[in-house]
Amino acid sequence: MSFSEQPKFIDAGGTRTRYFEAGSGEPTILIHGGGPGASGISNYRKNIEALAAKRRVIVPDLPGYGETEGKLKDGPAYEAMAGFIGSFMDALDIRKASFVGNSLGGGTALTLALRAPERVNRLVLMGSGGGLHVFNTMPSEGLRRMATFHAGEGPTMEKLKGVIELLVFDPSAITEDLLAERLKAASVPQTVNIFTRPPMELWRENLGSLQHKVLIIWGREDRVLPLDGSLVLLKTLPNAQLHVFPKCGHWAQWEKADEFNALVGDFLDRP
Repeated sequence: MSFSEQPKFIDAGGTRTRYFEAGSGEPTILIHGGGPGASGISNYRKNIEALAAKRRVIVPDLPGYGETEGKLKDGPAYEAMAGFIGSFMDALDIRKASFVGNSLGGGTALTLALRAPERVNRLVLMGSGGGLHVFNTMPSEGLRRMATFHAGEGPTMEKLKGVIELLVFDPSAITEDLLAERLKAASVPQTVNIFTRPPMELWRENLGSLQHKVLIIWGREDRVLPLDGSLVLLKTLPNAQLHVFPKCGHWAQWEKADEFNALVGDFLDRP
């Protein structure tokens, strides 16, 4: 199966939404993070084809990211984004899916599981938002740079490089094409700044009620949402397991793509 980057568009609850799709079988929705210039294809370009070998993989742009309209309901970011994903599933006539979520995407998927557990099969939470950081002072340097990205003169390549270098363990692997793609996406007027939304501490929710199988993935050197953010999630989600990648930052799916694809594929396939 060869994945071709041909986008599709659909109306999801009144929001014109771009998404990518590959494969067939059980639906698995990959939800990207909330950094400057993020989009579904930017976050998961190295994962879609491998994961679609045995399942239907669907990769939307969240509202205000990529080429999805910036229409997002008021309220905390996770809550609003989870509502959007529910509408997106309705538009595609998907009743239930597994989810892979990075950062904002992880918090979004976890919120959907809390609000509508019957719509979620399995969860992969990667450098996920919503945890409690028990050893590190928050917000982290990575989050501070993201939060101020649109301030002052607005998006610039210098500020983008300052953010991206904290997303990965080895910045030398970042290409000029990737930077150009993300700066272009971060500069459109519809961009939603999730850092203006009130925070939502998912660890305070009744995570113990969730019976879903959960794979938590973290980069040991994550400088956006440090590794200690995984511990309360691991402790409170009753069917959770944790995998930590060494020499890896906030983008485990990108920096450790082959290992990540094998790990996630095995988890989703397991009876």
